[in-house]
Amino acid sequence: PHLAALVLARGGSKGIPLKNIKLLAGVPLIGWVLRAASDAGVFHSVWVSTDHDEIEKVAKQFGAQVHRRSPEVSQDSSTSLEAIREFLNHHHEVDIVGNIQATSPCLHPSDLIKVADLIQKEGFDSVFSVVRRHQFRWSEVKKGENKMTEPQNLNPAKRYRRQDWPGELYENGSFYFAKRHLIEKGYLQGGKMAYYEMRAEHSVDIDIDIDWPIAEQRVLSFGYFGKEPLKEVKLLVCSIDGCLTNGRIYVTEDQKEMVSYDYRDLVGIHLLKKRGIQVRLISDRDCSKTLSAMQLGCIAKVSATNKLQVLEDWQKDIGLSWKEVAYLGNEESDVECLKKAGMSGVPADACAVAQKAAGYICKSSGGCGAIREFAEHIFLLLEKVNSARKQ
Repeated sequence: PHLAALVLARGGSKGIPLKNIKLLAGVPLIGWVLRAASDAGVFHSVWVSTDHDEIEKVAKQFGAQVHRRSPEVSQDSSTSLEAIREFLNHHHEVDIVGNIQATSPCLHPSDLIKVADLIQKEGFDSVFSVVRRHQFRWSEVKKGENKMTEPQNLNPAKRYRRQDWPGELYENGSFYFAKRHLIEKGYLQGGKMAYYEMRAEHSVDIDIDIDWPIAEQRVLSFGYFGKEPLKEVKLLVCSIDGCLTNGRIYVTEDQKEMVSYDYRDLVGIHLLKKRGIQVRLISDRDCSKTLSAMQLGCIAKVSATNKLQVLEDWQKDIGLSWKEVAYLGNEESDVECLKKAGMSGVPADACAVAQKAAGYICKSSGGCGAIREFAEHIFLLLEKVNSARKQ
């Protein structure tokens, strides 16, 4: 049976404009679940259903196919079931739909693999995700009602300790898998049903703005970053023009060049060195005089006609694996380096092809704190590596 992953990503989000492609920990929100779906290896196809050009562009960057949903199922009042049924009407080859919520950035491929087995090998018609919560519930008393609240799942005289109570299962909305015949009858849950319990730390759902900074910390701690295990970064290579500087060159009347840089980026370089991470600089033009004036104390290669060759030479000379190399670039000439490095980033104003190749997109522009921001991202991931080692 053809199992398709389907992510519904409407452009008109009421809470957070274009929430589905807003950057979360340097990655478009929808990119987290698309990466997990792709790496799970259980889907015959991965789709995004959208009505928005920018969302379509991001979906394709992450390797998904795009179904352009009609205006009829793109309204505020439209339901997920309506959008899924429309998708099936256009894709008769699909037998099972794995509807994955774009707002669940801590989803892991291992969860999707197990759910696919429940559907394909154990014969369930529908499977949905839940999370275990330890919350005591009380009945609601509406304003004006002359009655008292009542306990719903506890005896106040004998309150459970958390460790003595298994808790309750709640839908967390991460995914709903269902066979075609159920969906065509108007159900996402039905037939032979099963729930799949997700780990609490992987159960993240973004609905309102206040969730965003919390979700970023959760993703950095518990998110899925790809098939290869993270390693400690030991070298950061940074493009000079457009990353260390804003890319502008000022020429005086006596034909001397001047550039500007941000003091925060110098602090970022200093902090990286303090953590034992080498910082090297690269440029495809001759800016040796400018570098000398900056007094950064970093090894640099200017007039580099082949940045990738320089990066490979440095990587081999130091004796590092690619997972131990980070690269910050912003132009087409940086794309191959961004693809090769274990950790890659670009400033907010990098060109489109560089953004597509990068794993992290900074909120800051080049020459305006992007290096400091990328350094902070590296430090957070180092904490994740160290945490994994302790475990």
